[in-house]
Amino acid sequence: MTDKGCSLLILHLSYFMLFFLHSTQNAVSQCAETPVIFIFGDSNSDTGGLSAGLGFVMGPPNGRTFFHKPTGRSCDGRLIIDFLCESVNSSYLTPYLESLGSNFTNGADFAISGAATLPRYVPFSLDVQILQFNRFQARSIELTSKDLVGKEGFKKALYIIDIGQNDLAGAFNYLSYPQVIDKIPSFIAEIKFAVWDIYNHGGRKFWVHNTGPLGCLPQKLATTNKNSSDLDPSGCLQSLNDGAKAFNEALRALCEELRSAMGDATIVYVDMYSLKYDLIANNTSYGFEKPLMACCGNGGPPYNYNPNVTCTQTGYEVCVEGSRYVSWDGVHYTEFANAIVAAKVLSTNYSTPPTKFDFFCNT
Repeated sequence: MTDKGCSLLILHLSYFMLFFLHSTQNAVSQCAETPVIFIFGDSNSDTGGLSAGLGFVMGPPNGRTFFHKPTGRSCDGRLIIDFLCESVNSSYLTPYLESLGSNFTNGADFAISGAATLPRYVPFSLDVQILQFNRFQARSIELTSKDLVGKEGFKKALYIIDIGQNDLAGAFNYLSYPQVIDKIPSFIAEIKFAVWDIYNHGGRKFWVHNTGPLGCLPQKLATTNKNSSDLDPSGCLQSLNDGAKAFNEALRALCEELRSAMGDATIVYVDMYSLKYDLIANNTSYGFEKPLMACCGNGGPPYNYNPNVTCTQTGYEVCVEGSRYVSWDGVHYTEFANAIVAAKVLSTNYSTPPTKFDFFCNT
């Protein structure tokens, strides 16, 4: 890279950090009430639920960047939800299944790695997470402890839905593209059921993430038979990304439907796909040199992903700490990528309707 290129990169990264800090400080200064957040989803938002629930160990190098130890997150550091919590001066969400050192005063994380909307009644599908929440809510109100969320706290809380990636990924493993598209309404129906259930239990503030560009994940690129005609201009699998877009359009329509049906609720739809795809398509402007290559994995370029030797397994290779990668392990994003996405979420430019993240703790 030339001296000019280095200078531009440093300038851009400095601008990004200032932008993120500015966004965070604004949200902190404007939050009038104690923020309470509940999140439902998969590994994109799992702060340690799988580890707590099944004793599954997510060893080093996970957590090396910020926590300096594994925390149960599928990341080298913080997730998007962690940055969003920081933006409202809230501590990180405790996994619902964590039995030791739990802090539920600011909500709870029901998201579990590997979770999907279907099949139902299978740990830890979306409907199971909702059932867990219902019990958590009933017991919290019954116990009336200052260390738990009270009845009013549940009414004013923000409820985040961040699920769908595993449904699509699983479906593409054994179904044709048309068959995957045909299954999308069943995935959306489960999300609709979840939102209505929370609404019927008093929830009125919802924040719904759509799903990211599945076809840009190094895991999918490395394990899918393909030729150049299957790839889009950014090198991602077009059919998988088209499937994600179809899911997102159905989810957007659901949010519109729910806004009409729930007149006293606020339902914000967040376009995570555009945010994440931009990291790939415009990678150089963010300082990413290899946007489709995993930082932690095996096999080297172009994807550094080997299904037989994944991150943390014997034989894995990991990039130098401080390197700028989009993908951490072939499926999940790095802390650096998550920070950029979170900063843009806070900008309101990707939310419908345009809404500040801290709206729920200001009303």
